[in-house]
Amino acid sequence: MEDNRIPIWLDCDPGHDDTFAILLAAYHPAIRILGVSTVFGNASLEKTTRNACSILTAIGKASAIPVYVGASRALYRPAMHAPTDIHGESGLDGTDLLPPPTVPPITSVPAIDAAYAALKACGPGTAWVVATGAFTNAAALFLKYPDLVAHVKGLSLMGGALGGGFTGAVLGEVDGVPRVGNWTQFAEFNVIADPEAAAAIFHDGRGGIPGLAAKTTLIPLDVSHLVLTTADVRDLVLYGREEVGKGVVVNGNEEGAGMREGKTRLRVMLVELLMFFAKTYSDVFGITEGPPLHDPLAVAAVLAGVGDQHEIPFCDCDPAGEPGLAQRERYEVTVVTEGTYEDARAGARTGQITARLLPPGEDGVRIPRSLDISLFWKVLEECISRADAAIAAASAASAAAADAAAADAVETVAN
Repeated sequence: MEDNRIPIWLDCDPGHDDTFAILLAAYHPAIRILGVSTVFGNASLEKTTRNACSILTAIGKASAIPVYVGASRALYRPAMHAPTDIHGESGLDGTDLLPPPTVPPITSVPAIDAAYAALKACGPGTAWVVATGAFTNAAALFLKYPDLVAHVKGLSLMGGALGGGFTGAVLGEVDGVPRVGNWTQFAEFNVIADPEAAAAIFHDGRGGIPGLAAKTTLIPLDVSHLVLTTADVRDLVLYGREEVGKGVVVNGNEEGAGMREGKTRLRVMLVELLMFFAKTYSDVFGITEGPPLHDPLAVAAVLAGVGDQHEIPFCDCDPAGEPGLAQRERYEVTVVTEGTYEDARAGARTGQITARLLPPGEDGVRIPRSLDISLFWKVLEECISRADAAIAAASAASAAAADAAAADAVETVAN
């Protein structure tokens, strides 16, 4: 039977929100993960690689999805000190339920070579590259293999921030100063981690990779900050839709009772990660309703146009336009590459992006303004339920095999 699922290569730097990106891609019925590559970012490359392998172990996909080791630093810049204020020392602080990896990463093949081979094996115009960390691996892939630009369906990125009322999202503030970016006042982390990689992707006709910008979808902070993991969302993750639907759970508590145990070990782990993420976002950015879940949105964006029950609609039109006559919006994106990491911390605009709206019908970067948030949470919870079922089935099969082996051993001794 023909496999009509959307093939994707997922490049990530786990990362609390990367955990949910991996889970969504691994268990969405319309998506097939070709492989995972890791990159420096939320922690060192060594830690993000271990985290990716641990997440796949936790969701029961360690043997099914290979992990490859990517870049430990930017294309042309010195190594960046991994931040610890948001994701902690490990990159996935907040839980002791994350299992050690059962399958190690593949180190015999460079990540971008593995990605190229997997993507080229897919039919033309079918596969996506999704990058939720620094854009280094994504840029390196298309720089080394420019023929891939015409072959893939698209490149979906989480990164950057526009500000200026592009959406109604609250981007937060630090020390009383409102910001656009989350690393500096102007720059989002994934872009400033490697501005030259971002420029290679976006600067088509201006020294960048020819044709790539027109195939790129960008999910900036302006969109991801619309999708907050509120207390109600955490209830949904912890207890499942059926329990929440009964109305007995209120902000993580049963009416008239204390905190209940989560539905499964996986769900408890996920919510513990979210709680850690929530505290750091509250402490650092003053966002108290819940942390934004950035990275899964870049996965969800590849479902655009599938036209069935699997699509999570994103709006890439000006919401102020006349209803029914809104034109799709495409942008020319520019990245500030001048300045060092230190300059950026001192107030330079290094890593800032700007977006110029292109004339109607002209190709450019797709930057959605909104999405169906309720449907996104529904679909994500359904993927968690599928993971629960897969883990339970694997556990039952393992127990049955152990019982059979024990019975055989007893019979052997008896004979």
